[in-house]
Amino acid sequence: MLEGISWLGHASFKLAKQKTIVYIDPWKIKEKEPADIILITHSHYDHCSPEDIKKIQKDNTILVAPLDCAPILKGNVKIISPGEKLTIQGIEIEAIPAYNKGKPFHPKSSNFVGYVITISGLKIYHAGDTDFIPEMEKLNIDIALFPIGGTYTMNAEEAASAVNCIKPKVAIPMHYGGIAGSKNDAEKFKKLCQVEVEILKEDKNG
Repeated sequence: MLEGISWLGHASFKLAKQKTIVYIDPWKIKEKEPADIILITHSHYDHCSPEDIKKIQKDNTILVAPLDCAPILKGNVKIISPGEKLTIQGIEIEAIPAYNKGKPFHPKSSNFVGYVITISGLKIYHAGDTDFIPEMEKLNIDIALFPIGGTYTMNAEEAASAVNCIKPKVAIPMHYGGIAGSKNDAEKFKKLCQVEVEILKEDKNG
């Protein structure tokens, strides 16, 4: 199930399935393999990085991002808002709200997003920078990529509560080891989750 999913550090992932290469929030990557689709969750520098996008962007790469990213992106950019869906190269992409409750960093009014990507029949949820929010409770997904670092997002306990509510087949922790959170938080998350958890090794080269 996890074949073709690479964690590139922080909130960055590469999905290599169905002969399509999808990146999510590329940041500080050394990746050279060109992207067919790049998904950006919001405009903060560690998620929307034009420098990193250039490393993997080709002439026909499609970028999907919320409106706040539009001024800093170039190329074939498709703007998406929470609740909207797109189908690109047979891959369904649904934008899910991503926001903080009681923290100022990611207000709901900014329309930041996470994504449910349906590829090869597999539903992969990248939650973006978010807390445990009510919109998650309706999700039916196979793999959940959840931030656990705390401060700007859910911490390990909150993320585990979200996972135990949604009940994906597999959960993967992210958004730790750099700006906030540590490997210990990932281990705590794994211990608290009631589903299978895979702590991926950071793939420096994709």
